[in-house]
Amino acid sequence: VYVGRIRKDLTNPNGLTFWTAADQICKGAALNAVQIAEYLMKQ
Repeated sequence: VYVGRIRKDLTNPNGLTFWTAADQICKGAALNAVQIAEYLMKQ
């Protein structure tokens, strides 16, 4: 996960503005593996 510049939000005195990026392919593969393991444990 990458996080970009963190800045004070100009519209909310208690807010922050930033961007993030993540690799959803790795997350999806990990979730898929967990779901397969859960399925196999139920069998």
